[in-house]
Amino acid sequence: MGKRDYYEVLGIDRSASANDIRKAYRKLTRKYHPDVNKEPDAEEKFKEIKEAYEVLSDEQKRAHYDRFGHSDPSDKGFGSGTGFNSNFNNLEDIFDMFFGGGRRNPFAARQGADLEYRIQISFEDSIFGTTVELQIPKTETCPTCSGSGAKPGSRPEKCNVCHGRGQVEEVKNTPWGKIQHSRTCPVCKGEGKVIREKCPTCTGGGKVKKKRKLSVKIPAGIYDGDRLRVRNEGEPGINGGPPGDLIITVYVKPHEVFTRDGYDLVCELPITFGVAALGGEVLVPTLDGKAKLKIPSATQTGTEFRLRNKGVPKNRNLQGDLRVRVRVITPTSLNEEQKEALKHFSRLCGEYVQEQNHGFFDRFKRAFKVD
Repeated sequence: MGKRDYYEVLGIDRSASANDIRKAYRKLTRKYHPDVNKEPDAEEKFKEIKEAYEVLSDEQKRAHYDRFGHSDPSDKGFGSGTGFNSNFNNLEDIFDMFFGGGRRNPFAARQGADLEYRIQISFEDSIFGTTVELQIPKTETCPTCSGSGAKPGSRPEKCNVCHGRGQVEEVKNTPWGKIQHSRTCPVCKGEGKVIREKCPTCTGGGKVKKKRKLSVKIPAGIYDGDRLRVRNEGEPGINGGPPGDLIITVYVKPHEVFTRDGYDLVCELPITFGVAALGGEVLVPTLDGKAKLKIPSATQTGTEFRLRNKGVPKNRNLQGDLRVRVRVITPTSLNEEQKEALKHFSRLCGEYVQEQNHGFFDRFKRAFKVD
C-alpha cells in the first residue's frame, strides 16, 4: 500500500499556511503520542504525522513534494522503452560514466550526521522553561587509536588496489562504445588505505559509541512538538569535517487542569448554584499558586473570566492571561430539608414543581387526554 498524501495525514488543505501546518501537527501529536494513546496503531500514526510535518514544514521540501509527490524524479532515468534504463541503475551511474566519478572526493571533509533525540517535559516546565540533563548516545573518536583504526604501534597502509586513490578505473560497454570511468575501490571502500592490524577498541572503525552528558536549556513557552537544534553536538565529521547537530523534539505532558491557547491558559472552574445565583468570591488554581476571583450574581454556565498576567510568558515584561470558564454544578444528593427549600424557591420564581408520584402522572394524562 502506498503512502498517504501528507496533506491528508495532517488534515489540511494544500493551500494551508505554515501556521496551519504547525497547529495541525501539534493537535495530532497530542492525540496520537504513544505515551498518551494506547491504541494498537497509535505509534504508526504518530510516525506518519511526524514524517508529513517534517516535509510540509520545510519550504523547499514542501515545494518538491507539491511538484513530484512521493516519487523521486531523479530515479526515473530517461523514460522506458529506450533501452537506456537497463544499463544504468540511476542518474549517478550516467554522470559517473561521462565524468569519471569525480563529483565526490572520498577524502574531502564532510559534515557529520545529525542526531535525533526525544524528550518529554511537564506542562509547567513548558510554560516557565527549564534545563534538562541528557545522556546522548553518540559516536566519538576512538581514544585508543586516535581515530586511525589501527592497533597501537601500527599504522594504516596504502591500498595496493587503488594505490591510495580510493577509486579504481572501470570500463563499460555503452551504445557509443567502451567508456572508462571511476568507481569506489571495493577493497578500501574509498578510504585509500587498509588496516592490517585493527585497533582492539574500535575494531578498525576509528570511532566508538559513548554516552555524552549534556545540559540543554528549554525556553519558556515552548510548544508540544517543537524542535530544538544544538549546534555541533551530532555525529563527528568525516575527514576533518565539522560535526553534525543534535535535534531535540520536545513533547509536553498534558495537564490535569489547564490547556493552552497561544499565550493564554484555559481552565474550567465548577461553582455551586448558590454562588452562581448570588455571587461570591472563589479561589482559582494558577501555575504559581491560588488567586481570588469575584463571581457576580446571576452568572451562567460557560461564562468566561480573565485573570491578567497568569498565562504563558511572552517576554520578560509581558505574559498571557488565564481564562476561567465557570460550570454551575447541579446538586445530586439532597436531604428533605434542602429539597423543600428548593421547591419553595421554585414556587417563588413562579415555576411549577413536578412531584415524582402518581398524582403527577394522573394530571399529565388528564391534561393531554392520554388513556
